[in-house]
Amino acid sequence: MNTIHDIVVVGGGVIGTSCALVLQQAGARVLLLEGDTIGSGASAGNAGHIATEQIFPLASLEIMLQLPRMLLDPLGPLRIDLKYFPKALPWLTQLILNMRPSAQLSQIRALTALNNASLSAWRDLLGSIQQPNLLIEKGSLMVFEKEHTKAKLTRYKNKLRDRGIEVNTLDAHTLQEKVPSLSKQLLGALEFPQTGHVVDPLSLVNQLFRSGQALGLEYEHAKVLDARRTTVGVELHTTNGVIPCSRVLIANGVHAKPLVQSLTGIHVPLEAERGYHLMLPGEKNTLPCAVTSAERKFIMTPLNGGLRLAGTVEFAGIEREADMRRAFVLEQHAQQLFNHRLNMHQASPWMGRRPSLPDSLPVIDAYGHDRRVLFAFGHQHLGLTQAAMTAQLILQLYRNESPAIDLKPFRVSRFQKTQF
Repeated sequence: MNTIHDIVVVGGGVIGTSCALVLQQAGARVLLLEGDTIGSGASAGNAGHIATEQIFPLASLEIMLQLPRMLLDPLGPLRIDLKYFPKALPWLTQLILNMRPSAQLSQIRALTALNNASLSAWRDLLGSIQQPNLLIEKGSLMVFEKEHTKAKLTRYKNKLRDRGIEVNTLDAHTLQEKVPSLSKQLLGALEFPQTGHVVDPLSLVNQLFRSGQALGLEYEHAKVLDARRTTVGVELHTTNGVIPCSRVLIANGVHAKPLVQSLTGIHVPLEAERGYHLMLPGEKNTLPCAVTSAERKFIMTPLNGGLRLAGTVEFAGIEREADMRRAFVLEQHAQQLFNHRLNMHQASPWMGRRPSLPDSLPVIDAYGHDRRVLFAFGHQHLGLTQAAMTAQLILQLYRNESPAIDLKPFRVSRFQKTQF
């Protein structure tokens, strides 16, 4: 096959753009395809938190006990749209099956291995493009308001420490000294020193893209409608026509499912985990680091453009319109955590769709004996956290090198027998 590119990357979010840059840096001739704009979707509106401490899968007994509330409370932190519930049921069934102790242990080990390498991978990637200031390493906090939460957080801290995650306890006085803008009603916090945040998620993706272009990365605004394996490579059917390529990387998030099926015959149980944020441009420099609420289940991150209130998980499919009440309710929660009235001038809401799999693990893989089809999707709410490390792993798979971590838990073939 005569192609001018060594590999085509499908998807211009933080995962696809990171992978395209790293492949281009390594000398590959890369074409990046994106049907929308670079960094659009979940990559633009995520919380900006490098959440290396989040090593536990979504599936848990606590989540299952909340199922009735998830169906009935439209503004709760976890919600399943009642009309969408029948469609979500097969995915939720798989989620429940992944609560088996053996499955959870495997998932925790895999997430820990990937997350442990993620912060240093971001340092390396941003250093390679002379943009280290896009990453702020001031740790993060999880604050709590109620006395009974303290015992839960102590158990959580111990579980994290058992997995080698650095975590400290701050009492109310120490928390006030560290973050005086927070309410004096807060009782304390957990501190995660080995975490950080980016100054702006969309600016980050755009800088990765521009750096790739400076090295020769080519870009085409095109949506991939279908993909077919051929005797000599892959054929991509796009809105701009047919693009033949010898190798392809599928990294287009929630839209990866039909392409995976066409290229492998595997039905991946990929679901759109919808998240919301509310951006407060009038609250610049309000916090030194990302702050999560243990009880209210959302996060506040200081970005260049102001304070981002982000969180909530909603399962309502890809097509259903956003319920922006879920974004604005975050202000009501945030107000209870500060000692001043939040500035709501020009506050703007957003909703994005995270690609989520029922075992809380992404797919990072080179498929088939010829390894012509590579995958990097399904990172759920850890896409930003894991993007730079995922790019390193994709490069190793592309070069047919031994990956830095065990990729068996991340193979697409784990869904070979799943029917959706």
